[in-house]
Formats: sequence, C-alpha cells, structure tokens
Amino acid sequence: MGEDTVLRKVLLCPQRVRRVPRQFSWVDQRLVGDHHIERCDADALALYLFLVTVADAQGLSYYSEAVLARRLSMDGVRLRKARDGLLRAGLIAYQPPLYQVLDLTPPPERPEPLSDTRRLKLAQLRQRLEDMP
Repeated sequence: MGEDTVLRKVLLCPQRVRRVPRQFSWVDQRLVGDHHIERCDADALALYLFLVTVADAQGLSYYSEAVLARRLSMDGVRLRKARDGLLRAGLIAYQPPLYQVLDLTPPPERPEPLSDTRRLKLAQLRQRLEDMP
C-alpha cells in the first residue's frame, strides 16, 4: 500500500464486538473456562494472543501476513493454518487484511453421552448395514 492509502476499519462481525472482560486479566478468562482454548492448537493460540494484544477497543487490527509470520516466527503455511483454526473456533473474523477478535460466545453444547442401550442399538444397526449386499 502506498503512503496515500488509508485503510478504513470496518467491523466484520458487528454483533460480536469484543467487550473488555470484568475480571482482572485482559484476556477473557472464558477462553479457558468455556473450553475455547481446547479447540485450538498452539500456533492458533499464539496468533490469538497477538491479535488480542494489538487490537483496538472494538477488537480490530490489521497486520500483513508477512509481519505476523515474522513476529510469530511462523512461515506462511503455519500462519494460515493458525488463522483457519481461529476462524473455525469462532474466535476471530477475517477479511484481508483486517482481523476482528470476536466476543466470546458460549461454546456449542456438547452432546450427551450415549446410553449403553443406544450404543448397542447403533452397533446392531451398523452391523446390519455392513451385512447388506
């Protein structure tokens, strides 16, 4: 981008604007408490920490892939994989070159474990399907 180019920050996901958490730490403790952290690998979490640190009050920031890769000691492939992990986890929105760190929503409900009876019925159904010509 040239010196005259001005990049306008626009909310990518206005319904999920990040709010400063009430607890002591800057990083929202729900990241751990609601198990969001368990859905990301170490590279994704490093990128998330960087984005949380540099984002403005609305969670917006823009860094080029080259700068992010250099600052996080990642190659482009690792960086893209980390970003994809954060997108899948619903922790960020991304529209090149703009990132938005999203407000943490409750994680999706985990399905209840199957009862022994239900598990047996599913096993029997699987067996019948396998036995079909």
